[in-house]
Amino acid sequence: MVFSSLTFLQCFLPLCLLAYFLVPKAWRNGVLFLFSLLFYAWGEPVYVVLMLFSTALDYTCGQMVERHRGQRGAKIALLVSLCVNLGLLGVFKYSDFLIGTVNSLFGTALPQPNLPLPIGISFYTFQTMSYTIDVYRGEAKAQKNIINFGAYVTLFPQLIAGPIIRYQTVADELEHRDCTADLFADGVKRFACGMGKKVLLANNIGLLWEAASAQAAPTVLTAWLGVIAYGFQIYFDFSGYSDMARGLGRMLGFEFCINFNYPYISKSVTEFWRRWHISLSTWFRDYVYIPLGGNRKHQILNVAIVFLLTGIWHGAAFTYIVWGIWHGIFNIGEKICKTVKNKKNEDSVSEPGNIGVSCLKNTVSHIYTLLVVVIGWVMFRADSLQYG
Repeated sequence: MVFSSLTFLQCFLPLCLLAYFLVPKAWRNGVLFLFSLLFYAWGEPVYVVLMLFSTALDYTCGQMVERHRGQRGAKIALLVSLCVNLGLLGVFKYSDFLIGTVNSLFGTALPQPNLPLPIGISFYTFQTMSYTIDVYRGEAKAQKNIINFGAYVTLFPQLIAGPIIRYQTVADELEHRDCTADLFADGVKRFACGMGKKVLLANNIGLLWEAASAQAAPTVLTAWLGVIAYGFQIYFDFSGYSDMARGLGRMLGFEFCINFNYPYISKSVTEFWRRWHISLSTWFRDYVYIPLGGNRKHQILNVAIVFLLTGIWHGAAFTYIVWGIWHGIFNIGEKICKTVKNKKNEDSVSEPGNIGVSCLKNTVSHIYTLLVVVIGWVMFRADSLQYG
């Protein structure tokens, strides 16, 4: 069920809001939990059991971590949560890819399970893992009420395309939130703007990409128009869903994080990733990059690992891996250049800046960033690494 469908707009959303606001405040998380499960079951009825299992597992692990804080039991509970969540993600999202790769490399004929991909598994898996990690770090308190926790895990506004909501950012709102008329009205406005991005812009711009990609031998101009169109399509599609999620969240009394902040005005690939899919970039920064050492040690290796994982997270194909590596190369290159520049500035006397030179540098930097991003979209959207 997509947010722009008539089923969602005319049936699901009105019924959900009606039930949500008619019941006492103490019951609202229960209503949200039930409707979120219904939303999920609409597309994947069998995998509701998987989502309930993940909810029960991480709720239990969070309780165990808090109960045995500072002891070995807390670390065991954390490891159980991480291993099971990553294991489920690996089985359902990557098993066919891994088995197919082994068969290609070694000429084997291992059977592939061909499991349907559960909707939103990449998003809610990262959410539940962040919950257990934050409880272990002492950055969040374990949720005592499993219904409240279930509402957090299954929250339907951001289940399809994010943003990835960290538990500590909505912990207070799960317990106490106000649903005012002004907040609801702002939510409706944000939802409408997001739907406009998705339906009016992304879907129609996507037609240009489809027309260009359907040609067997497109001209250079057609190919560039198609790739640029895809760059705008994926932005308006993804950003539109994030805006709709934020709007729905506001209708229900939640304040979700901003997931996109004008990424195409960036003047470096590093800046692009501070503005594009912010919740994912922040997740990898806080749970992978910094624990590995961040900027303090092995910075280049840490950046390489993060972008390799970023590519893998987006999909089970070598095209996504190459796309992640592509962005990683430029992020690493920019960090090296910044280090060299800082060292040079320390050894030389600074001179007054020239406005014209500064504008030229900004323009060149912007063009360079857009070229890197647009070429990256070719890898991201390609069906395979084969040419022709």
